[in-house]
Amino acid sequence: MLPQPPSDIAARLTRPVAVFGAGVSGQGVLALLAALGVRGVLYDEKADDAGKIFALAETALHGLVVFSPGFPPEHRWLAAARVAGCTCLGELDFASLFWRGELVAITGTNGKTTLTEFLVHALNSVSRHAHVTGNVGYSFCRFVVEQAPETVAVCEVSSFQAETLRYLKPTATLWTNFAEDHLERHRGMEAYFAAKWQLIEQTPASARFCGTSVQSYAQKTGRTLPCSSTISSEGQALDPRLDGSVFAAYPQYENFLLALAWWRQAGLPETALFSAALSFRLGQHRFTRVGEKRGVTFWNDSKATNFHAVEAALGHFNQPVLWIGGGKAKGGDLGAFVQRISRKVRQAFLIGETKQILATHCHTCGVPAIICATLEEAVHTAMTLAVPGDQLVLSPGFASFDMFCGYDDRGRQFEAIVESL
Repeated sequence: MLPQPPSDIAARLTRPVAVFGAGVSGQGVLALLAALGVRGVLYDEKADDAGKIFALAETALHGLVVFSPGFPPEHRWLAAARVAGCTCLGELDFASLFWRGELVAITGTNGKTTLTEFLVHALNSVSRHAHVTGNVGYSFCRFVVEQAPETVAVCEVSSFQAETLRYLKPTATLWTNFAEDHLERHRGMEAYFAAKWQLIEQTPASARFCGTSVQSYAQKTGRTLPCSSTISSEGQALDPRLDGSVFAAYPQYENFLLALAWWRQAGLPETALFSAALSFRLGQHRFTRVGEKRGVTFWNDSKATNFHAVEAALGHFNQPVLWIGGGKAKGGDLGAFVQRISRKVRQAFLIGETKQILATHCHTCGVPAIICATLEEAVHTAMTLAVPGDQLVLSPGFASFDMFCGYDDRGRQFEAIVESL
């Protein structure tokens, strides 16, 4: 049986609940409402068969709105609902009202999915049943319905989910790193940091684990972290016990150091974490060697949807690479980004919405660049210029939704194109 929510929320569940967004989060909310015996009414901006448009007339029908992360706090539908007296909760927050088990929150500009998956792998290896949830395609609402209370919820939390939190109280929070991203949604780096900091404030002070770049930005903005929260995650000597694992080098070593800090605090055997690291495998489309054709090695890093991730990927190579980049803009200083990677790129092949502006910055920084209409054209054009020993790297640095269904679709198409060469 699911726990009872606070009385003010329980009172609002006596009326139909408005659910904003027909995607993974929205469907999860409907599943949880059904388990509670509460009617949910789905509204979706696309207004297709999945839902309907939310109009002012609908506000009188509801006392509670649960919204997907894609809805910014200032969205007109949420504004109208608040004016009408509705309580508005994000999907993650709503689910937390019905979860009394352990929840470890994972956030960061990069590495959070890998860290989430690794902690689940490690916990299961010591017979502590754990499962991924949150910003990984398995909503917390659905998790609450389908998982036993003894399960450890290892929850990836995006800035979109964190910025409106009220009820979620993580057992612990691990924040890997902080760099430029999502500035199409947040009004500057300060706002982006503040969104993630909301998650920190919901976590007990003794259970916050923050990487070096997080500490630096916190200090810059006048925020303080207890000494127990500060993990020296950058520039550390690599641990030879991780040789042969995905954590044997940066940037993945940073994830391991955060995991190790939490693991020790949880009183779990350190040797078990190192053993789990040796058997852990990265998810798809995360800086993966696809293969070799005509002496050229191909790398699929489609998951790199921000500048920081691209810089980490290119940092693996001693020589400049053939780089495929571009996609849907997310804000940020493109000129500074291209300048930072300029020494790592011998030739750029640019796709997506940002290809023209990227080409301009490449020209300014002395990086040869070719604009390509499709990903297939980029690969084939690169092959006409490649020589044996070259590294061809898909590490876009931008969102995929201008040309693809998601980063995974982009990565699959890339691998299919390479295979067909």
